[in-house]
Amino acid sequence: MNQQKQKAGKTDGLTRRDLMRSGAVAAAGLAVGGMQNASGGDVTKTRSYNPEMKYRPLGKTGLWISEVCFGGHWKRVDKMVPGLFKGRGWINPDLNNPGFKENRREVVTRCIEHGINYIDACTKQEILAYAEALRGRREAMYLGFSWYQGEMRSLSRQWNDAKKKGTPKPAGWITGQLMAALDNGMREAKLEYVDLWRITMHEQSGRHTGAEVDEMVSALEKARKQGKARLTGFSSHDRPHIKKMIETYPDVVQVVVTPYTAKSKMVTDETGLWASMAKHGVGWFGIKPFASNSLFKGNSSPDSPTREEDDRLARMAIRYILCNKAITAPIPGMINTRQVDNVARAVKERHELDVAEAKELEEAMDQAWAKLPADYQWLKDWEYV
Repeated sequence: MNQQKQKAGKTDGLTRRDLMRSGAVAAAGLAVGGMQNASGGDVTKTRSYNPEMKYRPLGKTGLWISEVCFGGHWKRVDKMVPGLFKGRGWINPDLNNPGFKENRREVVTRCIEHGINYIDACTKQEILAYAEALRGRREAMYLGFSWYQGEMRSLSRQWNDAKKKGTPKPAGWITGQLMAALDNGMREAKLEYVDLWRITMHEQSGRHTGAEVDEMVSALEKARKQGKARLTGFSSHDRPHIKKMIETYPDVVQVVVTPYTAKSKMVTDETGLWASMAKHGVGWFGIKPFASNSLFKGNSSPDSPTREEDDRLARMAIRYILCNKAITAPIPGMINTRQVDNVARAVKERHELDVAEAKELEEAMDQAWAKLPADYQWLKDWEYV
C-alpha cells in the first residue's frame, strides 16, 4: 500500500509539473501521463484498462474512456447505509459515516476492477467523498471536478444582485471566484490536479450573460495553463446554448455533460447539437440515463422484489444509449457493487435491442415519463437531441 501511495503521489506531481511546463500541450488537451492520441493511440494505456471493457475516445482530448462511467450522485445510497441522510437530503450526507465511506470505496474499487475509469463528481460533497475513495490510487481513474456550490449558478446570482444594487462587481470577479473555488476544492480534497474541470452552469445556461460566460472561459483557460486542470468543459441542460458555446469557444469546450436518457433520440442534420460536437471533437457524458430512477419499479434496496427486473431494464437502457456512437459514455450513479457489475455486463451484451426488448424498454420509459417528479419534467426536453 505504501508503494502504491508513493506511485500515485509521484504520478500526480509529475503530471502537474509537466502540464505547467507545457502550456501549448495543455491547451490542446494532450497532457502527458497516459493521454494518448485518440485517433491512433494505444487504448491499453488508458487508466484501469480491462480487455473485457469497451472504450471510446473522449472527443479529440486523447483520452480513452470506458463505455459506461460512474456518475457521482448517490440518491438512494441510504438503502445501503440506513439513516445516512438524517433528513438533510441526499446531497448532504454525513461524509464521515464509516458505512458510507466503506460503501463508496467498495463501489469505486469494483469500477476499477471492471475497467470503468471515469468518475463525474459535481458537488463539494461528491468531490470530497471520491477524492477520499481514490486515496492511494489516484491514477486508477480520471476524475471530473465541479465544486458547483462556488461555480456559475451562485456567482451569476451574486453578479446580477450587485448590478441591481448599483455596486457592480469589477471585471474579472467571476474568473477570480471560480479559480478560488477550484483552488479551495483541490486543497480541501487533497488533489494535486483534476483531469476535467467541468463547471456546472445554470441548467438553462443561456441565462448567463456574455460577460459571465467570457469570465468563466477565462478561468478554464487559466486553470489549464497552470496545470490544475488537464481538460475543460461544462454541464448544461440548454441545447441551443451548448451548441453556441461549442462553436464560440472550440478550444476550451473539450467536454460537455448533458442529459441523455433511454428515450433520447438524435437529430443528425447540421442543426443538431451533435453536428457541432462532431465538428469540434467534443467529448460527451450523458447524465440521467435512468431518468432519475423513474425507470425502475423498486427502490434499489438489496432486498427489492423487483431487483432482477430493474437490473434488466438498467442494462437495456445502457445498451440503448450506447447504440448512439456519438456519446462517449452514460454516467449512472450507483449505490452498490451489484449495480456496477450490472452496467459492466450491459457493455458486454449486444447493444442493439431486439424487437421484444425495444418494446419493453419503450413501455418502461413511457411509464417513467408519466411518473417523473415535477422538478424533473425538464428531462422531456431531451427526447430529441
